[in-house]
Amino acid sequence: MSSPMSSPMSSTTALSIVVIGLGQMGGNMALTLKAAGFEVTGSDVFEQARSRLAAQGLTVVAPDALPASDVYLLSLPTSAHVREVIEQSPGLLTLASKGSVIVDTSTSDPAVTRELAEKVTAAGLLWLDAPVSGGPKGAASGKLGMLLGGDESTIERVLPMLEAMSAKRTHVGGPGSGHVVKLANNYLCAAHLLTTAEAVAMAAKAGVDPAACLAGLNSGSGRSAVSEVNFPEWVLSERFDSGFTTGLMRKDLRLARDAAEQLGLPLPLLQAVVDAWHANPEQPTDSDDFNHITTPILACGSQAEGNQ
Repeated sequence: MSSPMSSPMSSTTALSIVVIGLGQMGGNMALTLKAAGFEVTGSDVFEQARSRLAAQGLTVVAPDALPASDVYLLSLPTSAHVREVIEQSPGLLTLASKGSVIVDTSTSDPAVTRELAEKVTAAGLLWLDAPVSGGPKGAASGKLGMLLGGDESTIERVLPMLEAMSAKRTHVGGPGSGHVVKLANNYLCAAHLLTTAEAVAMAAKAGVDPAACLAGLNSGSGRSAVSEVNFPEWVLSERFDSGFTTGLMRKDLRLARDAAEQLGLPLPLLQAVVDAWHANPEQPTDSDDFNHITTPILACGSQAEGNQ
């Protein structure tokens, strides 16, 4: 990747960014970019979200009052929301100036992403899918991980922005590729939460302290980001405040399953994980932190005494 100085948009102070979607992720990304020196405007359909960010010093506008911008950064719940913003309201296909870049940091349906990317390109705009990991904490600290799907030249054009937002960026292919790999990543994360919980429950039932079990797993080949980060930070601590909900993970798993089906690819383990996450909509509920999926499993191993 060549130097970002080769791009006319590479100067931080010259790059204007509109962030659409001011939830925990989008709001923190907007504040991080503002702190890095970019010209940032935030927008959200909910006035409460706009007011919350305005109170933190961000310039905010209603969706029907978006300014012209070099970049439109989307942080939205679903592909349907992304489609609406691009095609209907506010309608970036007609609103955005030629040469502007649309960057979708949402976890979206790859098929929809590729369809929208074609329309964006045909309208004289540039496209980059850039789904993120790292949660609200990563967004607030500029330490996100990003999976990039788009042209190398588009990445070069917005590289200073990407560098301010993320600690690691991986270009995985053309438009839609970032969202494909993001779904694959979230599938593995969802699976690891189930398998790690079962492993810890088994150890607890046999009288091994869960923290000691995790220390052992993390010294061997069974370790994962779930065992190294999720379990100590959110599960064993019982904080369950990662900022990512069960409902969003269930949505992503359904997208992964649908993508596999569209490819004619039978993936029985993926289907088993999807089924496990949807087995009981009340435990956890969609609004619960996604790490709560481990709670009923760990409860099975909590009564270690008398079972050894």
